[in-house]
Amino acid sequence: MSDVLVLNADLGPLHRVSLRHAVRMLVREVAEVHEARPDRVIGVWPVPTVVRLVSYVVTRWRHSRGPAWSRGGVLARDRGRCAYCGRLATTIDHVLPRSRGGGNTWLNTVAACGGCNQRKGDRTPVEARMPLRTVPAVPTWDTLPPR
Repeated sequence: MSDVLVLNADLGPLHRVSLRHAVRMLVREVAEVHEARPDRVIGVWPVPTVVRLVSYVVTRWRHSRGPAWSRGGVLARDRGRCAYCGRLATTIDHVLPRSRGGGNTWLNTVAACGGCNQRKGDRTPVEARMPLRTVPAVPTWDTLPPR
C-alpha cells in the first residue's frame, strides 16, 4: 500500500496515512481528494495521493515538541532495518545499555535484528566492535513515517 499525504483545510501538510485510512476518511466525508492517480479508482473515488481535510484542525501541539519515544516509533524511524547489519529489525537496542544508565530516548535507541541485539548484549557498540550504520536522531512529526 502507498502512503497518502493529508493536508489541513488551509493546505498545510499534516501527516501521511495509509491508502486504506485515506479511503475511510473519504467515506466519512472528513476529507476530499486533492490529487489522485490518473485512471485508477476505488469505488467512486479516484485513488488519492493527497487528501485535504474539510474542516481546519488546530495543530499547535505538533510544533511544541516532537513525537514521544516508543518502540514502534524507533522501528518506524529506522525504517525497520537493523542499525548494525542492515537486515530486518524486530527489536530495539539501547546504544548505552540500560544497566549502565542508558534510557529509553530517541538518541539512545536503535532498531536491531535479534542476532545483533543478542551479540551486542550488555556492551556499547565500541566494546562489542559493532559500529552503527546509522546515527540515532530525534525525529520530527514530518520525518517520522506512519506505522
